[in-house]
Amino acid sequence: MGLSIRRKIPECDCCIFYAHDPHLVCTVHPEGVSSDACSDFEHDPTAEAEELWEPEGASYYNGELILAPEQRWTLLEKLALLDSHPIFTGRCPNCEAGIALENSRVHWDCGHCGWKDDSL
Repeated sequence: MGLSIRRKIPECDCCIFYAHDPHLVCTVHPEGVSSDACSDFEHDPTAEAEELWEPEGASYYNGELILAPEQRWTLLEKLALLDSHPIFTGRCPNCEAGIALENSRVHWDCGHCGWKDDSL
């Protein structure tokens, strides 16, 4: 008894049963199909014309894959930044003075106590 190769076919991306998982092709044929067609194919009306695969640490912006910079912070450091940085709180982490939130702001330095944003 020979082994047949099972795989994902191009139609899988727009099938309602497609799993969108690197280890599982679909709910009907978890390992894929052994031919060039699938008798269980059902078009998914919500499927996009082309699936943009994103590797871990990357995202698509305006159709271009952008790799994230090397991670410099641990999870705890990231959580502390969310709890204290003026971009999220609107307040200086040193003296609690208000810092106006502006869309164009790059540096979040405090004019009251002199705290400097060195997180970038």
